[in-house]
Amino acid sequence: MVAQNMQAAVLYGREDVRLESVPVPAVGSGELLVRVRAALTCGTDIKVFRRGYHAKMITPPALFGHEMAGDIAAIGEGVSGFEVGQRVVAANSAPCGVCFFCRRRQPNLCEDLLFNNGAYAEYIRLPRRIVQKNTYVIPDHLDYRDAALIEPLACAVRGLDESQTKPGDTVAVLGLGPIGLMFALLARWAYGARVIAIARRVDQIDQAMLLGAQESILANRESPLNDQPALIAALKSATGGRGADVVIEAVGQPEAWELATRLVRKGGVINFFGGCPAGTKVSLETSLLHYSEITCKASFHHTPAHIRRSLDFLADGTVTAKHLVNHEERLSALPQVLFDLAHRRNGQIKAAIIP
Repeated sequence: MVAQNMQAAVLYGREDVRLESVPVPAVGSGELLVRVRAALTCGTDIKVFRRGYHAKMITPPALFGHEMAGDIAAIGEGVSGFEVGQRVVAANSAPCGVCFFCRRRQPNLCEDLLFNNGAYAEYIRLPRRIVQKNTYVIPDHLDYRDAALIEPLACAVRGLDESQTKPGDTVAVLGLGPIGLMFALLARWAYGARVIAIARRVDQIDQAMLLGAQESILANRESPLNDQPALIAALKSATGGRGADVVIEAVGQPEAWELATRLVRKGGVINFFGGCPAGTKVSLETSLLHYSEITCKASFHHTPAHIRRSLDFLADGTVTAKHLVNHEERLSALPQVLFDLAHRRNGQIKAAIIP
């Protein structure tokens, strides 16, 4: 029997997340109620925690968190293909399928992209559209923590696809937070690329090398990222003086976007994956972009197709939670976990929150 109330994290504003007793969501037609077994911290959640909102995903006060896996606790009228007790994982969004962008095979840009939050809780309700388009039964051999990686991993898969990454390419990953580490791991083991990992912290470099990066460059911590002559020289030296075929910018700072243009070869691709704060601007050298025929991409979010591929990578062991989830806490500890991650106090990559 499902309880009437549950513990859940509620975002109120900047660095203000509170654990509260709230009603268990009622399940409507076409919906599922899922008992959360593992919810993972995410770089996007940390940004939201620090800024107090997300323009597209969440407006406080609101239930918080979006990476989760669990068991079906209740099924709404009209749902088929699922049973109470099944282990499932769901993406945090689903496109409408009929708008201008969906019809042009760009569902990540859907004009009515439906987001869902509330993973940091004992239960989460999955809306009808997400049930229909982006909810999956977890393979028996996968742990909940593995399955919960499906959403951020799908973003990285799409980022590498959009960058036209091929076997034998040299991929420079700039920024080695959780998503940057996923890029490094996938580029090496799923795409067959040579990976050069770039960051300011030795522990991040060490982790990237453990996950498969073949080479690494430590950035100067005393200088801004758009003033790194030694780093640029080291990257050019490692690539025959040319630069990387693909540069993944996973920092989310204008200075890092500028640095990325100095690391890519002529005819190469830059993926500005890291989202910078709203209102910031970046200065790029137009002659460099033009005469070197540099392709600049910006990848946002994922699609149901990339979610399915992400689940395949998890199912075959290409990516597992042991690669990226190095901490576990109860739900009651979430506010402190988020604060520590936001201020880089505890050496965590991703934490599993167990309600």
